[in-house]
Amino acid sequence: MLFPLLAVALAVRQTDPYLVKPPKPAPTMDEPDPAGPFKPTWESLQNGYKSPAWFRDAKFGIWAHWTAQCVPEQGDWYAQRMYVQGDHDYDYQVAHYGHPSKVGFKDIDHIWHAENWHPDELIKLYKAAGAHYFVALANHHDNFDTWDSKYQPWNSVNIGPHRDIVGEWAQIARKNGLRFGVTVHAARSWDWFSVSHESDKTGPLAGVPYDGRLTAAEGVGQWWQGYDPADLYSPDGPARTPEARKAYERKFYNRVMDLTSTYHPDLLYFDDGEPPTRYGLEIAANYYNENMNWHRGQLQAVLNVKSNEARIKSAMVLDYERGRSDAISPNPWQTDTCIGDWHYDERIFHEHRYKTADQVIKMLADIVSKNGNLLLNIPLPGDGRPDTDEIAFLHQMADWMKINQLAIFGTRPWTIAGEGPTRMRGGGFSEGGESKLGASDFRFTTKGSTLYAIAMAWPDRGTYTVRTLASNAPGIVGNVTGVHLLGWKEPLKWTCDSDGLHVTLPPQKPCEHAYALKIDGLKVAESHPMPLVDVAIVAKPDPEGNIQLIPDNATLKGNVRQGRWPTSATGIIRTIPFPGKSISRLPGCTTS
Repeated sequence: MLFPLLAVALAVRQTDPYLVKPPKPAPTMDEPDPAGPFKPTWESLQNGYKSPAWFRDAKFGIWAHWTAQCVPEQGDWYAQRMYVQGDHDYDYQVAHYGHPSKVGFKDIDHIWHAENWHPDELIKLYKAAGAHYFVALANHHDNFDTWDSKYQPWNSVNIGPHRDIVGEWAQIARKNGLRFGVTVHAARSWDWFSVSHESDKTGPLAGVPYDGRLTAAEGVGQWWQGYDPADLYSPDGPARTPEARKAYERKFYNRVMDLTSTYHPDLLYFDDGEPPTRYGLEIAANYYNENMNWHRGQLQAVLNVKSNEARIKSAMVLDYERGRSDAISPNPWQTDTCIGDWHYDERIFHEHRYKTADQVIKMLADIVSKNGNLLLNIPLPGDGRPDTDEIAFLHQMADWMKINQLAIFGTRPWTIAGEGPTRMRGGGFSEGGESKLGASDFRFTTKGSTLYAIAMAWPDRGTYTVRTLASNAPGIVGNVTGVHLLGWKEPLKWTCDSDGLHVTLPPQKPCEHAYALKIDGLKVAESHPMPLVDVAIVAKPDPEGNIQLIPDNATLKGNVRQGRWPTSATGIIRTIPFPGKSISRLPGCTTS
């Protein structure tokens, strides 16, 4: 009976325009450990690592968070939620593809054809939009590798697009002068995909197993003949032993090392708090050693993880998902975020709910002023072609970058990040609030002896006042000798007094969104100005006539000189004249 089934399978394969390739045998030996100075210990990583100059100069990267989960166009985590009865994605799967006992995520991988993906056109568009590095998704929690993976037969060369997506991205990004990175998320797949082993709890198919319980033997005569679903979904039932999990983690190690040794990424990102699995430090040390071998002994690697621990910040590059640092960090860091959802969601497009260029530009200026980089995901539909709103967004970014890039790329933070009444929250998943940033909010960057003050909006009265640069401001060394507005050819008129640097603007805006003042004459490296915090809320004295201020969130309303109160990182506040009243501080704080 086997031969007729094989004949049927061959006939199906011969008529399939996306012929599935037979899986190659996996290597029997582990990936070799490259020689080099780094050892798989925190002490070695901390003592030997320093963030490379290219990353500090790059500031802005674009990420294609793109796998078969973009085929349904229903947003992130579709591969998991399609197995959760009652979830929107489960309902969508049943309505559009079939019940997950019959049509599972392996089948979504198969129908991912990427038929309109033209990476050469996309990379040129991303570069024009200001990206200095490009990052590709090597795998997500769905455990499908987007390269010619030696250790994972479920990959984009064997199944679906039949293209080495990582390889094509890498070649074209470097051809266009961009640094190249990869993100790896499959460390979680063992647990994340366990829902594929379950079944409906209610309804006509209650108790019927989902396709995560299928075995390789059941693939005879199917399009996936020769492939083991356990390699995609992780083992099921009695096979889920501690030994099997350890083998999965060793396979993960080999997949990552295969990825890095084949494509030489400048950046390796893990969607984890530290290098994942029991082999995480081994991966980190080997990646650093590999990178030094690629670059004749120079370490140019960036390894992103998401923990804010001190050991992480000195051994790797801290990444904030959808968040940021709330202060200047001595170590470079990165924000990763998205204009919509991580995987493409057609509903966001149809409802025009993407982040705007104005929001992202303000976010970028704030992040760069604090020694950070912004990695921005532009989610692609399954076919690989951006939608019209995404293309319009990228063109708006390109227009702004043509004028203002000098204030962003290759810059370094000043001793203070900026000034203004709007406070931005810090930490992971803290983004938002950019729309509140106005013409009194500035972010500072420096390049050599030049100071840039990026204003977050165009003022109604045609003038800016940079109060940090007041004539009597403590910590400022040197005198302003000239002010230019990027995008405007003529120097601007300006005056400086005890209230600040007053700049008269031209009659028309040079661009949309944020506006960068180029300020010359100061001894930037020697200046250490006192941070200013604008007053946003009125505060009333207590019955004894005192007002208590907490350094982290203190705000005032009332008869405050110039509507502001300057503060420093140590919690010192200069006297504010409230008639007939005094200001007291909480324990541990002083006034002067």
